Amino acid sequence: MNLKDISTSVPKKDHSGKVSGQLAYISDVKVENMVYGVLYRSPVAYGKIKSIQLPKLPEGYEAVGAGDIPGPNYVKIIKEDQPIFANEWVNYIGEPIFMLVGRDLDILYRLLNEVKIEVEEHQAIYTLNEAIQQKSSTSLASYEFGESLETISAIEQGAHQIIEEEYETGYQEHVYLEPQGMLAIYKEDEIIVQGSMQCLYYIKNALLSALACGDDEVRVVQSPTGGGFGGKEEFPSMMACHVAVAAKAVQKSVMLVFDRSEDMVVTTKRHPAKLTYRTALDKEGNILSMCVDVFLDGGANAGLSSVVLQRALINSAGVYKIPHFHAKGYVLKTNTVPNGAFRGFGAPQSFAGIESHMGHLSKLANIDPLQYKRKYLVKQGDSTITKGKFRDPILMEDMIEDLLNTSQYKKKKEEFHSFNQQNPRYKKGIGTSLFLHGCGFTGSGERDHIKATVKLSKSKDGKVSLKISNSDMGQGIYTSLSKIVAKELDLPYEEVLYPYPDSKEVPDSGPTVASRTTMIVGKLLERAAKKLKTQWQQGVEQEVVENYVHREMIPWDEKTFTGDAYPAYSWGVNIVEVEVDTLTGNVKLEKVYANYEVGKVIDDRIMKGQIDGGLAQGLAYGYLEKMTTKQGRIQQKSISDYGPPTSLDVVTIESKVFDNPYADGPYGAKGAGELTLIGGAPAVQAAIESALQTSFQQIPITPEVIMESLWIKEGEKG
Repeated sequence: MNLKDISTSVPKKDHSGKVSGQLAYISDVKVENMVYGVLYRSPVAYGKIKSIQLPKLPEGYEAVGAGDIPGPNYVKIIKEDQPIFANEWVNYIGEPIFMLVGRDLDILYRLLNEVKIEVEEHQAIYTLNEAIQQKSSTSLASYEFGESLETISAIEQGAHQIIEEEYETGYQEHVYLEPQGMLAIYKEDEIIVQGSMQCLYYIKNALLSALACGDDEVRVVQSPTGGGFGGKEEFPSMMACHVAVAAKAVQKSVMLVFDRSEDMVVTTKRHPAKLTYRTALDKEGNILSMCVDVFLDGGANAGLSSVVLQRALINSAGVYKIPHFHAKGYVLKTNTVPNGAFRGFGAPQSFAGIESHMGHLSKLANIDPLQYKRKYLVKQGDSTITKGKFRDPILMEDMIEDLLNTSQYKKKKEEFHSFNQQNPRYKKGIGTSLFLHGCGFTGSGERDHIKATVKLSKSKDGKVSLKISNSDMGQGIYTSLSKIVAKELDLPYEEVLYPYPDSKEVPDSGPTVASRTTMIVGKLLERAAKKLKTQWQQGVEQEVVENYVHREMIPWDEKTFTGDAYPAYSWGVNIVEVEVDTLTGNVKLEKVYANYEVGKVIDDRIMKGQIDGGLAQGLAYGYLEKMTTKQGRIQQKSISDYGPPTSLDVVTIESKVFDNPYADGPYGAKGAGELTLIGGAPAVQAAIESALQTSFQQIPITPEVIMESLWIKEGEKG
């Protein structure tokens, strides 16, 4: 198949394997001399381990713990605060203390139940609110930037009105189809770790540290991965350390696979957040200044939380040019399951908050929310809140106009108003959200930390293989990156191969995160393919290597939080219609409209998959998915307890993608994977508010939240 227009859809590389069920996920793999591992986890949220008593272990069953780790006992991420096996203090319920290994899982679980442990319990911090009260001792990271508080104070003194709002967002669970799984294959001269993962080299670096070994003694191979959404970014590094340390200790191959309930209780989640807004207004309701404080619940370890906070802060003003803006943020430690990477990386919390706040300000000014928001939209050439620049054309006005026509927004508002007046039980509402997403790593991360390298390898028979460390987890990069190379080389798509990444074979092209893969890695592959094309020789093996080159921008300073946070931005507009049953509090989605701008689409069908999947996840974050902890324990242990959307909850999504090619992306492409989630929650909140003529200060807006607000409203009337 030759490609005329890059956007035309082609069959996905892994389509037949997945549809036929032939593709082997990690739990399907069996190797010689393999044993299973199960983890003994902390029963308390915070305490000191006094003693551990193991039952008598049958022959062939062994315990592996902190004493078996050849290197330092921490998972190499950013900070050295996450033990591989807790051996003195435990910091959350579910923290791994040791691992039992053996041939039979039933016997392992029985032995696990017979372990006796004595832990001296200490006072734990269970909630974000408790952590905020003890901020000086719970802070894991903090940043502050923007207009000086003296200037803002002077503005506030002359203001007509000051509005203060608090906004809260909850946990979100990734619900990837395939739970976490890792296998360490033991060989005398090397340990091969394979499993479900997003970041090959994060794992490799964690293993080099834990095993204190040479580069050639560890090899990491990605297995087919059934979904990630960020949940397989940093978490698999810990599991990889568990199986590799165990394999080395017992000199056998070790498999560790979670079932769904274990996965839900102990893996990383989206950070719960509290956002506070203090906004000064003039007589007409115009914004004079705004101060935003962001608090994220980091859970028990720092993990990637500092980077999540950076992204939450960079997005704290949304798509708006707010005069005299100031932001500060904290990640705080609690004795709960560590929180981490999740599609959007801090931006979904910020956009839920700022879109809600702007909607509430529009009500005060008695102006339609969309009309109010449009007054403040950033334009090309404007400064970002971090003193960077929006360099490229911004098509938001065109996208909004198009969606207003498609959805018949004004007509619907009138129809819904008269429907609601006549119908005492059911209420209809329409809501909007405007959003953007920065593409790639924050600031100079690509240049200073990632330093991506890609390789193209041509065989004698003219087939070309992509040698990169990026993982396909269902988002379709096997297909889209192969297309970029095929088109550049004028090769049939079938003759471009993308083997599962193996650290022995591929250079570090960076992690599969941050909407960077197509834009950054795709561009490197495009350049490598151009180079190969000029050097092409029939019948010989050839190899081409390409390294990342940084676009000249306003330098990023992490300490002062100034400069260009991103080389480019993708943009989106969502409109959502709902019907709310005031008797039960149930929300029914009626219609979803979505426009996006992601530069140039590399494959139409894959992009449609990102839109539909991202919106399902984003909308559910706004009104369906509720996860809670009680005394440090996650309460939802099954998918049915947690309640992600089913096919009955998702309606037809009418979407369109606007072309706006970006010079530094392959064929003009920018990032798309995270953008499509971000607008769902704020749009569904705005629609519920419009239906009930009330305001909410949190997501998810569950039936319970709705009923409570209706009772309060009734009480106020009565």
